[in-house]
Order: sequence, then C-alpha cells, then structure tokens
Amino acid sequence: MVSHPSVQPDVFHAAIREQFEAFLDEHRSALHDSLNGLTEEQARRSLVPSKTTLLGLVKHAAFVEKVWFDEAITCRSRAEIGIGASPDESFDLHDGDTIASVQRDYRQACEESRRATAELTLDDLLPGNRRGPLPLRWVYLHTVRELAQHCGHADILREQILDGPTHRG
Repeated sequence: MVSHPSVQPDVFHAAIREQFEAFLDEHRSALHDSLNGLTEEQARRSLVPSKTTLLGLVKHAAFVEKVWFDEAITCRSRAEIGIGASPDESFDLHDGDTIASVQRDYRQACEESRRATAELTLDDLLPGNRRGPLPLRWVYLHTVRELAQHCGHADILREQILDGPTHRG
C-alpha cells in the first residue's frame, strides 16, 4: 500500500511550502515505486500507441525534474544538462536503461531538485523557462500536476501488466 504523507495531520497545518513539497515527494515516490516488483520486460512493455512504458514514464519524470529545477533555475541549456531537446525524446529507452538505473537517475534528479530549491522562496522567479520567468510556486504546482498525471498512467499500465488492479490509492 502506498503511503500518503500529504494527508497526515501535521501537513494539514504546515506552511504552504511544506505542503507543496509533501505532495511533490509523495508523487515522486509513487512514480519511482511504480517499477517495483516488475521484470525488465514488464517495465519496458508497450501497451499503448505512444512511447509510454512504465520505464519510460520514470525516465521522463527525471527529465521533468531537470527541466523545471535545473534548466528553469540555472538557465543552462538542455544540452549542458545532458537531456534531450524535447519531452518526447525523454521516453526513449536505450539498451542500458534498466529498472535500477532509471530509478537511480530519478532519485538523483529529485535530490538535485530539492537542493536547487532549498534556498528559494515560493515567490522567487525562475528565469530559465521558455515562457519567461515563473515563480517557484507555479513550478511546484505544475510539477505536482504532471507527476499526478503520470502516476495515473503508471497505475493503469501496472494494472494491465499485472492483470489486475494495483490499488495504490
């Protein structure tokens, strides 16, 4: 069963930033853990016409972290960061991508995101986005929304792969 720290009483009354971070970390963990208990073949299994696979979803989530919490904060190019130019590319799986390596890369990306935002306030503007400067609070909300969508995708794919409901929620 998945833990939901965001519904703990201490989070109800916490500062808004702590609430944002609780929701972010909850979704980060759920997406990371969507690969647990699967074989490499299951994690790579394509069940929809798009490039979406469970392994690809977690790999894409690492890309999302790097776009929103590296590129947007540091203004480094995606090439400098070492990620593809488009979100679509981030779903591409390579021979060396394994459950362990993709989960490790994702954990590392999340930790780097936490470090990058540690000294920022919710009102600080992140200058490196193509839309122009955006406040950290908007980036947090956007990232929660994107991760929540991908957690839903992961639940459906796991259910198809494991031939039954996963009941993570």
